Amino acid sequence: MATGIMFVESKPLTPENTAEFHQWYDEVHIPAILAVDGFVSARRLESEDGSTFVAIYEIDTDIATARARLRAAFFAGSIARPTVVQQDPPPVQRYFRILGG
Repeated sequence: MATGIMFVESKPLTPENTAEFHQWYDEVHIPAILAVDGFVSARRLESEDGSTFVAIYEIDTDIATARARLRAAFFAGSIARPTVVQQDPPPVQRYFRILGG
């Protein structure tokens, strides 16, 4: 059962590389994140105007542990730094606990 989520809001580097952005997210990034113990599912959403995208990853462990495992995977090279994602401003990444039952 999910205990929290990781929320990531990002944009393609340029409007011209939107297709490449989606391919990278779906075929490379999401599988790499879901390979990290504690991350169990992912959903992607698109803003109404199509300019911004959100990924929501469900976490089934405590957030501190999930964050530590994700960071370790990044530094181990299991998760590559994106080249198709806008970095200025950078993506927004936040963690949320699920409340209630």
